[in-house]
Amino acid sequence: MTTSTDAQSTIRGWLHGRLPADWFEAAADITIDREEITVVGRLAAPAGADDAERSAAETAAAEVGRIAQFREDTRDARIHIARELEHRAGRKVAWGAECGDTRQLFTTLSVPVMTRLRQPERQVLDTLVGAGVARSRSDALAWCVKLVGQHSDSWLNELREALGHVEEVRTRGPE
Repeated sequence: MTTSTDAQSTIRGWLHGRLPADWFEAAADITIDREEITVVGRLAAPAGADDAERSAAETAAAEVGRIAQFREDTRDARIHIARELEHRAGRKVAWGAECGDTRQLFTTLSVPVMTRLRQPERQVLDTLVGAGVARSRSDALAWCVKLVGQHSDSWLNELREALGHVEEVRTRGPE
């Protein structure tokens, strides 16, 4: 299956129909790229989450606990759904959950990406490694990509929308 808009819509639709209705408070957030499909759902807050006497640490721990419970309780069903979807879509499936302000992903792919860097770019990575920010050049590059993603989110979203329009025009193409 390609990453075209139609294929992504088909995957999203299949997942929205296939996921048990009682798992999440709202429709799951589904992210799709060439290698992986990530499904993240919002869980109901733990009992007493709005208790004014609860500390921030207690609230965070309760959210982590709720996510851990969901992960354990749904493991077999998630594996079954993932296998079905991996067969249909030709991509690995990763899962995650959000509860309150806590977001946790389970077993996601780490895909190697080849790149050629000139000395000034390598020096940036080596500085990050030398300073202990990253364990290796690979970790340093992943850190840089994550940082750019955080600080240019709106620009990247605009770019993704533009790519979606390009894909639409390509599919309509001349007959």
